[in-house]
Formats: sequence, structure tokens, C-alpha cells
Amino acid sequence: MRRTSFAGMNCSVAGALEIVGEWWTFLVLRDAFLGVRRFEDFQRRLGIARNVLTARLQTLVGHGILERRRYQERPERYEYRLTDKGLELHPILVSLMEWGDKWAGVADAPPMELIHKGCGHRSKPFMVCDHCGEPVRARDMQPVTGPGWNDGEELAPHLIPGPLASAPEGAGAAPTPTG
Repeated sequence: MRRTSFAGMNCSVAGALEIVGEWWTFLVLRDAFLGVRRFEDFQRRLGIARNVLTARLQTLVGHGILERRRYQERPERYEYRLTDKGLELHPILVSLMEWGDKWAGVADAPPMELIHKGCGHRSKPFMVCDHCGEPVRARDMQPVTGPGWNDGEELAPHLIPGPLASAPEGAGAAPTPTG
């Protein structure tokens, strides 16, 4: 089954940005992760125009990232809660925050830090390989084409053909990391 292309591209990044790529969206999500639930609270904290906030919330609800829950009957009022799909955006938000801390001029005094509830210490989560558990960085990974790859597309310089989708796990040559 072929997926719908986004912005004229068969690309997971383009598809994700189609949903969450608007500037205000991640600020709404940031506040949702910080416990903001109600329209008026989002609007006050962000200083965002009501029509823009309405559009952002409708997009996030429409894509199942937030859900609306009624908290008052008369007048009807709703709050917005992260769904499981929304909670999976946490690593992306944390990565943006850490990148901003380092490269947006606040490294000496970041405006927010994360404390791991389990041990009580400051934490900077990092990516690990889900197979071996080793930490991974960009140069530790080899991008390969996946089962949804359009064979007519040009390969980018570091992208190599991957094993066929129907091949058993471990079949095909093991890719080598790029430098």
C-alpha cells in the first residue's frame, strides 16, 4: 500500500511537518506537556491570537495528538489532553529544547531543566539503539531505503538501497556507517 505524499514528497519528515511543523504548534505542545489544558490558559501563556490557537488545537485534535474533554456543561467548556500519539512527541520536544539550550544562546542558564522522577537527578535523555542499547548519534546511523521507498526517486548521497520489505530479518548485506 502506497502512502499519500506530503508537499509532493514521499517522506516521513515531510508528513510529520505537515502536522506539527507550524511554529505555534510546538509551543502549544510544550505547554500541554507542562500541564496546560484549557484554551484560555494556552492563550494567556502564549500570547497567541485566538483564531491561530483555535486552528492549532483543531489540527492537533484532528490528528489525534490532543483530545478534547468536556470539563463544564453550562456553558460547555473543554480542555485538551495529550493522547498516546501526542506523548510520543516528547523526545522531539526535549531534543528541540536541548538544541535551543546549546545553540540559541542560553547554554549558561537554560530556562528549564528536566529531573528524572525515578532517581531525582537532572537528566538529558539521549538516543540509544533499540537493538543493542548503545548510544547513537547522526554519524553512527546508516540511512537505507525502506519498504515505502519510491523506486523512481533519486537517492541522496548517504542513502543506500535497503533490504527488500519481503526479505526475512537479517537478509541482505549489512550497511556500513557513513562518516
